[in-house]
Amino acid sequence: MDDAAFLADYDPNAFERPSVAVDLVLMTVVDGAPAALLMRRPAPPQQGCWACPGGFVGMAESLDEAAHRLLREKARMQGAYVEQLYTFGAPDRDPRTRIISVAYFALLPADRFAAAMAAGDDLTLARIAVPWAGEAGGPVEALAPDGTPLPLAFDHGDMLGLAVLRLRGKLDYSAVAFALLPERFTLRALQSVHEAILGAPLNKPAFRRRMLDRGWLEPTGEREVGTSFRPPELYRFRATA
Repeated sequence: MDDAAFLADYDPNAFERPSVAVDLVLMTVVDGAPAALLMRRPAPPQQGCWACPGGFVGMAESLDEAAHRLLREKARMQGAYVEQLYTFGAPDRDPRTRIISVAYFALLPADRFAAAMAAGDDLTLARIAVPWAGEAGGPVEALAPDGTPLPLAFDHGDMLGLAVLRLRGKLDYSAVAFALLPERFTLRALQSVHEAILGAPLNKPAFRRRMLDRGWLEPTGEREVGTSFRPPELYRFRATA
């Protein structure tokens, strides 16, 4: 039997078909802690809980296309680079039906979220409270700006935890931290981002020596403005390093 004959007789309802969703883990650093953009669920199930912006994948769109559509429609953001993080497929992860979610991940400077949150009160930039050290892994909590725990929908505590774990694992060998900084930054700001991700303080001289030795930093010849003492030098990421 050739493909045409097979497909002519094929019954797509012969097997159960799970639904497929995309969820966006959009992370930054705020006040020395990792943070993520969350959306309040407007309807059941788990109405009023907070979730990573997401939705179902259309039959005619790819996963990447769905991710960018949801970035525009749900997160109200444009131009962010997103990449696949992990696929969450526990049979009972959603009470409606069997839903497999492909989580996408993006790192952005904190100021990129301002316009999205100003457009409505259904979005918040929640601080991520990580209860485990190092790369132990596991679910995390999300906290409102006043420190109140936010109830998370479905398995999104695991999604956020895996994003933190992935970020910690890549921090030492990649330039991922620079995605959380403006174009020009101080060494102090770079260290603060590393400490926020790792959840631990770093030795200042050792950290600065390691960053400078890697060749990732290019001096701009400019200095930070608005400081009381000798203003620190500003650097930029050397993308060709």
